[in-house]
Amino acid sequence: MAQAQKIQSDGGPLILSYMDKGGKIAVQQVAVGFGMSKTQLAETAGLARETLYRPERSRGTKTQNRLREMLEIISRVTDWAGGKEQAMAWYRAQPLPAFGGRTAEALVKDGKAAAVRDYLDHMALGGFA
Repeated sequence: MAQAQKIQSDGGPLILSYMDKGGKIAVQQVAVGFGMSKTQLAETAGLARETLYRPERSRGTKTQNRLREMLEIISRVTDWAGGKEQAMAWYRAQPLPAFGGRTAEALVKDGKAAAVRDYLDHMALGGFA
């Protein structure tokens, strides 16, 4: 079990568990996996509601990138948050002091996922917020 959690924290298997055979993130699987509707998932990822209900749009590059960024960040915090549901709660609600109290969710919506990943890397190496 500890090995499975360790593997999950690298951003790989959590994301892979939500991919379809074509290598795309399966929107319905993510929504079900986190106990959300597609509308709630769209809001969390900063996408228009219709995007996740229309197959051609849900498989588009922008949508897939945004969902991938969200899942990568959640993967990174899953171990220390206590599970994927707690990691999602952290992602959506925990103010990050280094970003003026903005949440990871708000930052990803603004296209700043790389900054969040860098912040998490810094914290993992023993840095301060």
